[in-house]
Amino acid sequence: METLFIADDEKTIRDGLKCIVNWEELGFSICGEASNGEDALSGILKNAPSLVLLDIRMPKLMGVDIIKIAREQGFQGKFIILSGYSDFSYAQAAIRYGVDFYLTKPIDEDELLEAIRTIYAALQSERQNQNHIALYREKAKDVILHDLIVGTLQIGDEYGLSTAALQNMELEAAIYQVVIYEKFGLLPEDSSYSFADLLNITNNGNHSFEHFEEDHKNVILLKGDFALRRFGDFLAHYEKTPQKGSPMDSLFLAYGRPVQSLGEIYLSYQEAKALIQRRFFCIQGQHTLGYTELPNIAAGNHAINDAMLAKYSDAIVNFLQISNRKQVAATLFSLEDDLYCCDNSIEQIKLFLIDLFLQMKENIKKIYGSTHITFPSNSAIIDYIESCHYLYEIILYISEQVKAIMDITDNSSRESILEDILYYIDNNYQNNIKLESIAPLFGYNSAYLGKLFTKAIGENFNSYVDHRRIDHSKKLLEQQSIKVYEISEQVGYKNVDYFHKKFKKYVGISPAEYRKQLRGE
Repeated sequence: METLFIADDEKTIRDGLKCIVNWEELGFSICGEASNGEDALSGILKNAPSLVLLDIRMPKLMGVDIIKIAREQGFQGKFIILSGYSDFSYAQAAIRYGVDFYLTKPIDEDELLEAIRTIYAALQSERQNQNHIALYREKAKDVILHDLIVGTLQIGDEYGLSTAALQNMELEAAIYQVVIYEKFGLLPEDSSYSFADLLNITNNGNHSFEHFEEDHKNVILLKGDFALRRFGDFLAHYEKTPQKGSPMDSLFLAYGRPVQSLGEIYLSYQEAKALIQRRFFCIQGQHTLGYTELPNIAAGNHAINDAMLAKYSDAIVNFLQISNRKQVAATLFSLEDDLYCCDNSIEQIKLFLIDLFLQMKENIKKIYGSTHITFPSNSAIIDYIESCHYLYEIILYISEQVKAIMDITDNSSRESILEDILYYIDNNYQNNIKLESIAPLFGYNSAYLGKLFTKAIGENFNSYVDHRRIDHSKKLLEQQSIKVYEISEQVGYKNVDYFHKKFKKYVGISPAEYRKQLRGE
């Protein structure tokens, strides 16, 4: 709806103009009226009407003077001059100041209606043109912002975007910073906050920040010291004193480094883009990641692999067997740190953790086959890990499962370190265990532990392991269906000839001869 202001020193004329025309039907609403020139000028500047019906002769200030002063002060509305005089000089002056129609009194109703309809059509056309210009300018700005953050925009009066153009688009500032945010709340009210509300700043004229979308992500370009200070205050408030139900309960922010020029904005964007994908690594209650928290990943140097899988699976199972809860926790912390620095996707990391848990499960089953240990099913393990949004949830899940197993398998009769070592050997002799590899599990260096072991047991570590392997091989030889080379592998000797040598050393005869004796041959 357009607006109308009526200025005439005669009340009867003002009232008549209100009545003889159905202004609402023509698309106008009356926003004010005045009976003298000074009030008319004040009302015009205050209300900025679309159209003014103005008597040329007004007390205190003539109509032509009103038009002149209003134009000088930026008024862009339309004028219809009403005059009882046909003096051509008035018409000339009025036309010079952009009057659209000059109508003489008494007013011809049809002539007035035609003038109003003409002006209304012109106003609509101008509005449409202004909207198109604003749309084109906004599209051009979107293209420029895209080129800025990907680093392809050339800036400079000679070869690229001119300084004047940057000023016109309100892009010039002393400092910039890129923030990317995503909303992950499940309730409709979770997405009701605007970025300006969160920072408690206004963005009149786009002076403080630009908000746009890039690669399906919400991007904020902070501009100037004030905007960056407010962002810093915002981070300090919500990171140090998180509030339940605050906007940060449904937002995750990633921000790149502050930069000093438009040409460096892409550096800040690249960091924020890399960080927004790392929400998976946040600890509980963490909603922000900044450029200082980017891991230093050299391509190809940090990647999950089978060796890493075996390393952590063996370590956790080993510490589980000796009920060393502190070392299990330390190992899981180390795993978390290694995964944070891995150059792998979140999906690949989840698959790695699934493989890790399933491998641990199989190893523990082999060790404690006779112990009643209830594991989640493989499908339950897979479903849970895949459903987790954060790494800490998966690490906590593995920790809780390991703790439950330790509560079941912990043998309270093993009161000393040596008893723990013997217990470990009795359950792992089938593996390639060495004193050098197990000594750190118990907090000793291998040389000292070797002396301690020999003194307490009466034989050295390797000899004790051989005895346990040979004792178990005797039991396996009772089963006629198992071949000798299979028994060799099951008790920890990968080379069957070496097994023969050890067996004969401790038993006095070969494995085949021992089996014959068992059969009474």
